[in-house]
Amino acid sequence: MFLRPNLYTSYEAETHIFPTWTKKVLAALSIAVLFLMPFSLPVINQLPLIRFLGDSSWLRVMSTAFIFAIAALGLNILTGLAGQISLGHAFFMGVGAYTGAVVGGQETASVLGWGFPIWVWLPAAGIVAAAVGLIIAPVAVRLRGLYLAIVTLGLVFIGIHMSNTSWGRRIAGDPGLGRDFPNYDVRIWREEEPLVSLSTASQWLWFDVTAGQKRFLFLAALMVVFAVVAKNIARSRTGRALQAIRDRDIAAEVMGVNEFRYKLIAFGISSFFAGVAGALYAGLAGKMPATQFSLFLSIEFIAILLIGGIGTVTGVLMGTFFVELSPKMVEEFTRWLSQRTDEAGAIGIFADLLLSSGPGDFGPISIATQTPGWPLNVFDWNIVLYGVLIIVFLIFEPLGLFGIWIKFRNYWKRWPFSY
Repeated sequence: MFLRPNLYTSYEAETHIFPTWTKKVLAALSIAVLFLMPFSLPVINQLPLIRFLGDSSWLRVMSTAFIFAIAALGLNILTGLAGQISLGHAFFMGVGAYTGAVVGGQETASVLGWGFPIWVWLPAAGIVAAAVGLIIAPVAVRLRGLYLAIVTLGLVFIGIHMSNTSWGRRIAGDPGLGRDFPNYDVRIWREEEPLVSLSTASQWLWFDVTAGQKRFLFLAALMVVFAVVAKNIARSRTGRALQAIRDRDIAAEVMGVNEFRYKLIAFGISSFFAGVAGALYAGLAGKMPATQFSLFLSIEFIAILLIGGIGTVTGVLMGTFFVELSPKMVEEFTRWLSQRTDEAGAIGIFADLLLSSGPGDFGPISIATQTPGWPLNVFDWNIVLYGVLIIVFLIFEPLGLFGIWIKFRNYWKRWPFSY
């Protein structure tokens, strides 16, 4: 109702994706800015942070964040909605990546490849990953808590080991180098020239578009589609059943919720999201070994959910961009500080205390080429940052960044009153 945004007169109105006009307008503006971000337009150039993130050096980082958002949305359905702790998300991403490689890649003397177009290999990556998830799910869903986490953790090591077998090398390629993955070019079938090339620069309307900008737009569109699908799943009968199982599984079964069936559905949907994200991730990289789909990657998705806000689509997106952009932000900030170590004033003193350029310096962050042990380099500090943030958010703000935003929003809604 007008001027009463939190007053709902029906359940349908309350479950809308954007229940108020303010949210509808903000969502439309956000999507418009997102798709215009890579281009140097007057309206975008007036926004400093947006123009900064749309720079060519940031396009790959943003594209990776879109892919990880798709994977995190899938894990959120399993862990955030159904309450099933999984540490095997990287395994299902690997299944999707190598399914896409076999279905869409080119065959050589050492690896398999069928050469199908993207509209075949990308859905196939999700379907095969979902099928593997449904095969594993009957065993996994009978477990709870730490036992389920350990079982799914074992999948990661099984996947890496299988990639090193003689048959696995026909799929994953050399254990140290990996194999070539198909790009995002759109073909009708197997013709030489693609219908839409996303791997080369071209001209659209009156301006030139680089391959990085094309991939950015393609992945941003996919992320928006998967976010809408994930939100609608949470609003559906299935989503409500999963949340009932998460909150009190015995009570949910008493009310008629088929726990086994809905946990299978959660595993299948989560694996499908992971498979698609894995194929996109491998396609963006072009070439990577199977060890990239490791335990650390699974932990990274747990960090995304905990830092952003588990159980919410908005929180997952916030956590994804925070976790994926933070390392680049830290790297850029460290590089900026390293250029000011010799300056006089507070900035120079701060840079000198924080950075270490050799054995004689005592700063905690090393900018030297080889940095064994202490002080740690920027990459190691980013790993430490993940652990610290997980601990801090679990203790002080279990709802993550989304919870902080809710508190901030509620404060200004009731301001200047404190009750």
